[in-house]
Amino acid sequence: MAVVGAGPAGASAAREAARAGARVVLLERAAFPRYKTCGGGLIGLSREALPEGFELPVRQWIDAITFTQQGRRERTKRDRDGGMLALVNRTDFDHALVKAAVEAGAELREGAVVTGIEQAEATGKGPKDREPRLPDGTVLLMLADGSRVRARAVVGADGSASRVARHVGVTCRQVDLGLEAEIPVPPEVAARWAGRVLIDWGPVRGSYGWVFPKGDALTVGVIAARGGGEETRAYYRDFVEQLGLAEFPAAQDSGHLTRCRTADSPLSRGRVLVAGDAAGLLDPWTREGISYALRSGRLAGQAAARMATGPQPAGESGVEQAAAEYRDRIETLLGTEMAAGERLLAAFEKRPGFFHAAVTTLPVAWRAFAEVCHGRTTFAELLRSRAAQAALRAIS
Repeated sequence: MAVVGAGPAGASAAREAARAGARVVLLERAAFPRYKTCGGGLIGLSREALPEGFELPVRQWIDAITFTQQGRRERTKRDRDGGMLALVNRTDFDHALVKAAVEAGAELREGAVVTGIEQAEATGKGPKDREPRLPDGTVLLMLADGSRVRARAVVGADGSASRVARHVGVTCRQVDLGLEAEIPVPPEVAARWAGRVLIDWGPVRGSYGWVFPKGDALTVGVIAARGGGEETRAYYRDFVEQLGLAEFPAAQDSGHLTRCRTADSPLSRGRVLVAGDAAGLLDPWTREGISYALRSGRLAGQAAARMATGPQPAGESGVEQAAAEYRDRIETLLGTEMAAGERLLAAFEKRPGFFHAAVTTLPVAWRAFAEVCHGRTTFAELLRSRAAQAALRAIS
């Protein structure tokens, strides 16, 4: 089987499938270690989804969050337990996950750019106007260097601009633009941020900004709905200026799009599955995607391994059953969390001041936020309470 993309979702899928006995090739367009635009904050759910014995390359543990609203009304909240978030550089984190996949038996092929995908239909017919026809149970990946990879199952984990997602037919209802920089800072500035992140509820509808300290550098960024690009860029410039960080040159400065799937978006087509950002799996409010990538990647690896190692399918096949089980598990586990995030985003867009006041002045709200960071609960579980439901009704 083949996995396209070696980020957290792809590396997790490759490792899980190799451990299940499948022969796995992990295709990655870049060469490791490689830079990845991302805040790199790992909540408890992310850490729980890591391989057993995985040595997490933590740059800093976080036990305090400073909240502001458009740079004002600053309030810092501290967690009594500590270790709410683990901050990593994605360069180190992704490389370590790939090493774990390779150690499990996956073959890593770097510089492999997938340009096309074809697969035989269940009827046994091959792609139109192409000879010879693909045999049943085969997926063909065309690479930019002219080579081809034949596989009995494929997991697409090639990011939010996924070619595999286009083949599967993934549809998204929410697209956001994130702008971010890695800013090296002097020791005295780094010391002021040690153990603390900042979250700023922004001026653009549904937006927020962040500062994540990672030793001698700060990851600084903002995110908002795509379509208001100039507003988002102005927020980013003002945010960096207000923080007093504009004088420090950025080591990396980039933008990226995040996409949330529609509720009925497909997660598979034949023997091809999608996971992580390629499937549009992330929290609509916080746009946190690493925990979704790790968890969906593991599930996709398990399903693809069943497709790749089982007998050749016929009729109502084991392939269809594996794909259906994958979708059911994603919908049950991650779909409910995304639905909760969608409700929170809708309320936040209307009343960001309410959220700021609640998390900074109400102990129960702060405790709930911290518990989500720890991974002891989820927004979906919190929204089952009568108090939370009443608050959301009042806002809307």
